[in-house]
Amino acid sequence: MPNPRRRHSKTRRDKRRTGDALSAVNVGTCPKCHEPKMPHQACQACGYYDGREVIKVKEA
Repeated sequence: MPNPRRRHSKTRRDKRRTGDALSAVNVGTCPKCHEPKMPHQACQACGYYDGREVIKVKEA
């Protein structure tokens, strides 16, 4: 099994880890029903996106 010949620097290690951190998800509000929704997604509560109904939502 080969072993590393030289130690990797802290900068090299940190460059490798740059994508590991998680960022908070942006949550907006639906302009029609004011429920929280993901950006660029149809609202799960009312089914509207960009001012028009794109999915039928069952009324409970």
